[in-house]
Amino acid sequence: MNLINIENITKTYGERKLFDQASFSLQEGEKVGIIGINGTGKTTLLKILAGMEEPDEGTVTMANHVVVRYLPQHPEFDPEMSSLDCVLAGNVSEENRWTVESDAKAMMTRLGIRDFEQPAGQLSGGQRKRLALISVLLSPADVLLLDEPTNHLDNDMADWLEDYLKKRKAALIMVTHDRYFLDSVCSRIVEIDKGSVYSYQSNYSGFLELKAQREDMEAASERKRQSILRVELEWIRRGARARSTKQKAHIQRYEELRDRQAPEQDSRVELSSISTRMGKTTVELEHICKGYGERTLIRDFNYIFLKGDRVGFIGPNGCGKSTLMKIIAGLIQPDSGQVVVGQTVKMGYYAQEIASEKPGDGSQENDIDFAYMDPEQRVIDYVKDTAEYIRTSDGLISASAMLERFLFSPEKQYSLIGKLSGGEKKRLNLLRVLAGSPNFLLLDEPTNNLDIATLTILEDYLDRYEGIVVTVSHDRYFLDRTMRRIFAFGEDGTLRQYEGGYTDYSVRKAEEDEARAERPGASAKTSAPAQEKGQRVRGPQKLKFTYQEKKDYETIEADIAALEEKIAALEEDIQASASDFVKLNELMAEKDAAETALGEKMERWLYLEELAARIAEQ
Repeated sequence: MNLINIENITKTYGERKLFDQASFSLQEGEKVGIIGINGTGKTTLLKILAGMEEPDEGTVTMANHVVVRYLPQHPEFDPEMSSLDCVLAGNVSEENRWTVESDAKAMMTRLGIRDFEQPAGQLSGGQRKRLALISVLLSPADVLLLDEPTNHLDNDMADWLEDYLKKRKAALIMVTHDRYFLDSVCSRIVEIDKGSVYSYQSNYSGFLELKAQREDMEAASERKRQSILRVELEWIRRGARARSTKQKAHIQRYEELRDRQAPEQDSRVELSSISTRMGKTTVELEHICKGYGERTLIRDFNYIFLKGDRVGFIGPNGCGKSTLMKIIAGLIQPDSGQVVVGQTVKMGYYAQEIASEKPGDGSQENDIDFAYMDPEQRVIDYVKDTAEYIRTSDGLISASAMLERFLFSPEKQYSLIGKLSGGEKKRLNLLRVLAGSPNFLLLDEPTNNLDIATLTILEDYLDRYEGIVVTVSHDRYFLDRTMRRIFAFGEDGTLRQYEGGYTDYSVRKAEEDEARAERPGASAKTSAPAQEKGQRVRGPQKLKFTYQEKKDYETIEADIAALEEKIAALEEDIQASASDFVKLNELMAEKDAAETALGEKMERWLYLEELAARIAEQ
């Protein structure tokens, strides 16, 4: 059953067109993931589906009696309302209050909110997001629209939500950057790209393959178009024959190919930075302890960061991950112990939250950028406050050129920060951190609000980065992709070290949990099968024409020209034989055969042109 149908919608903000004759539909029970770079209209599409915004053109049709619930990216609540009442609002009646309240408290506890009476005004942005998520999940909706549901969830919470949504029968549309989540939950991926909506009947892994196929097909079509244009242009330049009346169709075909728009290339963030040289002493943590009130967050933590280290901190929300990052950065002091920072260490701190107020005097005890953005400041001035010119692997480039690499157009560079989307602010903050050429990167939840394309570029950048990288992240894919050592926070404030990425940690953790119940047996080690002895591996073979292909390539353009002249002559004969029914049928049949032969010759010519181009590139 079709629940929602969008047909040929157009939506424009100012001079920016988000959707251009785009269409989308949702079937009963479908679980759809929406992806695309920041600013392409993912959130806008959810708001249109939720009825919160209207398209400029096109239609949105909803099936009768369909109930839709929407989770915004930044939910707001009455600051005086209790946490429990925020969740229950709109979900309870006198008949179901006891059941819903019981389920609400269970979910709140599961997602780390234990004070049910705490006013919403005292909660962090992450806690408010979790309250809104619980409220949406409790509702008996036919369609769930979730904007970044995994933001502010720790790894265990994300695992729970993943399992919950897989079991829930309601249709689902969500925007998320969590690639493992997309892979596990979604059966269909919808990509918003340059005003169009592309649908892929697959999870995220399948989407990557299908998108690559689509782009390859578009690239191949463009290569064929360019090949045809080269030949047609030569044909046009031949002169008199090209201007004869009987070649009018040929000229029209050339003009149509010439005017056809080539596939637009995706703009990509370009990360190219040089870290400052680091001396022998890096950063050493000696007996670090930190607590608040009666709760100990960090208990006697010792670690010496090695050159090239890739360290990830994981644990439940509120366990002290961000606190430890701020201690390393020198933004707060430990209760006991010390942080020894080498003289050549230059830190770059990418904070989880962008501050709405400038920090007061003394809040920064180290020479490190704080994540404050003045909404009235221009984008380019924000970067220039760090560096007018930025040293990259390509040499010194201006702040404006670096902003263009990060997909900020010249017009947007002179707009106010307050007008940027949440994802654009995160991208701008990342640029400012990297602009200082740090050799010690602290990344606190870097994947929140960054689109998948930017995340992929960041991961590639970290592969080449020569400094130390320390991160707090709930993104399992990001941890697997970039980290080589994991520290997991325990309930008592101790940290346990695991080698490898998140998957390595989770496997080891499961083994440890099993070992507590019974003594584990020897684990069988698996290895990749060795290559059979004597097996010969052939290297790549060079492309070349066969004898027949070479022969055809030499004559095919003359064959095509002859067929086109034959068709033109037959059309003249057909006009002259309009009164002779028998002759007319014979000429029409001959013309059909010639057009079929021309089509086959054109297909053969396209193949040979493409093969010749590939041979020339070897």
